Amino acid sequence: MRIDAITFKQLRALLAVVEHGSLTAAAKALHQTTPTIHSQIRNLEACVGQKLLNRAGDGGAFVATPAGEAFLHAARRIEVNLAQAKTQVTALTEGKTGHVTLGTVSTAKYFAPGLVRLLRDRAPDIEVSLKIANRSETIRAMERGEYDITIMGRPSRKTLGKAIPLGPHPHGIVVPADHPLANKDNYDPADLLEETFLCREEGSGTRALMERYVSNLSIGAVPPMVEMQSNETIKQAVLAGLGIGFLSLHTVHDEVTSGRLALVRGRDLPVMRHWYLIVPEDPANAPSEAALRIAKEIEALAGRYLPKFNV
Repeated sequence: MRIDAITFKQLRALLAVVEHGSLTAAAKALHQTTPTIHSQIRNLEACVGQKLLNRAGDGGAFVATPAGEAFLHAARRIEVNLAQAKTQVTALTEGKTGHVTLGTVSTAKYFAPGLVRLLRDRAPDIEVSLKIANRSETIRAMERGEYDITIMGRPSRKTLGKAIPLGPHPHGIVVPADHPLANKDNYDPADLLEETFLCREEGSGTRALMERYVSNLSIGAVPPMVEMQSNETIKQAVLAGLGIGFLSLHTVHDEVTSGRLALVRGRDLPVMRHWYLIVPEDPANAPSEAALRIAKEIEALAGRYLPKFNV
């Protein structure tokens, strides 16, 4: 039995002959000639090494032999599998299913899991993987095409993509609840510059924003700074009284609303920025339909997943 020589055309011819009862009717249904159908059946029987069709003695319709029934069963299963594959490919093409890698800067980790949960409800057939890194690492990953879409703050000049605003991204200075600068309507810049600033590492977007803020505030004076590798470490250090922290306010939402930390209020605070969704536009790295659908869903959510409190 030469299974590797069997073609789907032969199996479809077998199906058509049994369904329609004759070679002529099968040929008409498949838009082929009767000799072509006859040849397909003959070649299929040669591959199998057995007769697959019998015709009633009175010249009636063709019926399958036991061997023919086995191959009819296989042919019907193939038809079903192909129909399922067509449905899956159509879904992929229309963005109704697939896999999307969502990259975010580390500050977004405080709301990104909640966003992914909302996306699961809105697009249950699309799997969304979340990748988190600091700003410089995120930009490098975007350039390598590792992310389908990305959420970050101010887009990089190197970013080749459409930047869609998602919502406000306030930054500010947090202090322990009993700190002299807590809960005041304004602050003296000189007092602030005497504090030790606990700051993110080089390459962090929060670090770059803090340096610009301090530069505008101090006119040359540079306060003491201690570098730390994560927002969580900075928060714990502030709570321990080791200094004050310049952070995205989305990272301290729970601590501020619970009263464990307080905001410094006054001149140029909060520093307001925005979150952006970056969708690649480079033809060589064009997003899939699934990625485009997830991007539309994120945009439609209009920042519902962002932490909110009065600043």
